Parts: sequence; structure tokens; C-alpha cells
Amino acid sequence: MWMATFDDFQKLDIRVGRILEVEDFPEARKPTYKLKIDLGKEIGIKKSCAQLPPNYKKEELKGKLVLCVVNFPPRQIGSAISEVLTLGVPGRNGECILIQPERDVEIGGRLY
Repeated sequence: MWMATFDDFQKLDIRVGRILEVEDFPEARKPTYKLKIDLGKEIGIKKSCAQLPPNYKKEELKGKLVLCVVNFPPRQIGSAISEVLTLGVPGRNGECILIQPERDVEIGGRLY
């Protein structure tokens, strides 16, 4: 198994964001939402695509804090561009469960 170093970890820029908008993405192969996420003054508002419909309704996502990798290149997801990777872990059925700060923290804060 390959072992990552602390330097490898520091290359990832993971920030706290707040979901501003959630839209259906019916063209996606799997149930997916298009998100607009505010990542603070330094990063700004970015788009992301996430396979969240099995576990989240659109209304409950708006305003939620999430963690996003902000320094990956943009990725084409069907007809949409995902500018950041919204982080989650597999739930009991393998569906995405968001990683969220347990307290209200400042958006744009970097994971360390």
C-alpha cells in the first residue's frame, strides 16, 4: 500500500463552504444535484456536482456547511462543469453522506 506523506496532505486545499443553491441535474447518469457553494472571499462561489439525491432533499442542503477540495482542476460532468470536489463518505447503502463541520465555522476556513 502506498503511504502518503504529510507534504502530500498539505498539497490538498480543503475549505469550508456554504451551499447557496441546489438544482436538479436530470442529464446525469446517476441522481445528482448541481450546487453553488460559497467558499469565502479568497476562493469565491464555485460550482460542484454531487450524487446527493438519495440522502438529501434540495431544501435541506441549502445553507449547509460542507468541505470541498478547491485545488483540483475543473471536471466535466455531463453538460456541467464541477469546479470543486464536495467531500462525502459512503453511507450504509454506499450513497454519499456529506462531511460537515459539527459547529458553525467561518466559510473559507482551510482544513488542517
